[in-house]
Amino acid sequence: MLKRTLTCLLIAVSTYLNADVPLITNVSARNITSLNGKWNYIVDPLENGFLDYRLEPHKNGFFKNQKPTNPSQLIEYNFDTSPHMTIPSDWNTKDEKLFFYEGSVWFKKDFTHQKKTNNKTYIYFGAVNYRASVYINGELAGHHIGGYTPFNFDITDLLVEGKNFVVVRVNNNRGKDEVPTVNMDWWNYGGITREVMLVDVPSVFVEDYQVQLAKNNKGLIAGWVKLNAAKAGEAIVVEIPELKIKQQIKTDQNGLANFQIKAKPILWSPKNPKIYEIVVSKADESITDQIAFRTIETKGKDILLNGEKIFLSGISVHEEAPYRQGRAWSKDDARTLLGWAKEMGCNFVRLAHYPHNETMVREAEKMGLMVWSEIPVYWTISWTNEGTYNNAKKQLHDMVYRDKNRGAVVIWSIANETPHGEARDKFLSNLATYARTLDNTRLLSMAMEVNHLPNHVNVVEDNMNEYVDIISFNEYMGWYDGRGTSEDCRVATWKIPYNKPIVVSEFGGDALQGLYGDKIERWTEDFQEELYIRNVEMLSKIDGLAGVSPWILKDFHSPRRQLFGIQDWFNRKGLISDQGIKKKAFYVMQNWYKTKNN
Repeated sequence: MLKRTLTCLLIAVSTYLNADVPLITNVSARNITSLNGKWNYIVDPLENGFLDYRLEPHKNGFFKNQKPTNPSQLIEYNFDTSPHMTIPSDWNTKDEKLFFYEGSVWFKKDFTHQKKTNNKTYIYFGAVNYRASVYINGELAGHHIGGYTPFNFDITDLLVEGKNFVVVRVNNNRGKDEVPTVNMDWWNYGGITREVMLVDVPSVFVEDYQVQLAKNNKGLIAGWVKLNAAKAGEAIVVEIPELKIKQQIKTDQNGLANFQIKAKPILWSPKNPKIYEIVVSKADESITDQIAFRTIETKGKDILLNGEKIFLSGISVHEEAPYRQGRAWSKDDARTLLGWAKEMGCNFVRLAHYPHNETMVREAEKMGLMVWSEIPVYWTISWTNEGTYNNAKKQLHDMVYRDKNRGAVVIWSIANETPHGEARDKFLSNLATYARTLDNTRLLSMAMEVNHLPNHVNVVEDNMNEYVDIISFNEYMGWYDGRGTSEDCRVATWKIPYNKPIVVSEFGGDALQGLYGDKIERWTEDFQEELYIRNVEMLSKIDGLAGVSPWILKDFHSPRRQLFGIQDWFNRKGLISDQGIKKKAFYVMQNWYKTKNN
């Protein structure tokens, strides 16, 4: 009852607060002050800091950061004497008492700020899982719902000269009507899981822009620049120094300026991940970005990168830190995870099952890895709930908004393993149509399910086939599907009645690193190795196979995995252990990819 009351209250309040303040594009290139580091925190399982004992909103909750003004005043919390947690992080692995905790935790950070005339200041969060309420100096800045997308609030009028404080209430309770829903196969890491920063910008600033090759034209760079205000006649310069491009454009009455520039850039590819420096500027600001140019399309059952057929030699990746446990977020995390993918021979990563941090996407681009990016419409969502759809739609918007200039992103995915049905088809078809309005230059897909018929016949038939560019599906032949041995792969046949490229978005099975035995003994590296050998043989025979992303790069925490001595709260399907040790199946994929990429 408490959880439901609180969730409804947050949703109602957020409809008229700053929840929909537009995101600032390429925030790290602005005038920023990092708020990463030590934050005080208070665990609040009964919502004492937000609601009074009648479950009404508390006017003097923890967000006020109160201090006693006299010795007899009763205040039953104190951030300054509370423990510290390093942010970004998750509380599950930073405080052993909170490993299984789902609920509310309050975080507080002191900072100093110098106010500037004719400037705005925003507070930007890379992600907070799952609900965030942000307060500046005891006043509400806004709410956000969704654990994997960035958000920011204009806090100009809430700041004072000198000392300030920010308090964030974070709640990661799962909910039936949320995205993702209550049932999922990854850890529900709670906390401020990505970077936090203050962003100072001019009163009228470049809020957003897009720079890319025009669709179906490799000789034309096209795009637009948008101000945060409807100001006409603002002069903006777009530069690509290496291509000797410098073009001035002016905004229209909506604060928008479009441009087209003839050019022949070197096209980005996994073998040559060429990236250009782009500068977007006006009189009082200059923003530098790194952008790759490439084309991506399908023709029949082929995927074409820059007009040439390419096989997506991939791996699925969770945002789970290498070596240490917990949520990954840093450049070092990204380089390690993606470095393992490159070592395997990958040219492609499926970032599942939610938008990963921006650093991960940018590092993939630098390293020559194509990216599949996905929203957490996962398993059985509340298909008929309007709020659930709007939540998914907002997360889709924010995923595309943030990464639309990343050439490495070649596939937007709108769902994973969802059950067939009229309500589901309406939900997903509407999402797919909306995705096309946001970006019609990339490929659209979703991870479908397989229907297993008698006589080892496997069928992929889905009403969503007409809405996607790639037919993707998850199969676990030899682990969940069939009789549960690798022999199932030898006799399996496939029926996929679509003239579109096929990407097998998941396959595999569990193995505890260091456990060896017969190849028919589950949980051993030998079983997993044999399973991969037979799956690769089977999948290679599928007509139109254009890529794979087996499940998964490394072992990851999951509350569904309870087998003591084997799983110990880990999904063990990783080709690399949670300690960074490669399993035997890693080398099966490495050897196969050598043949695919040559």
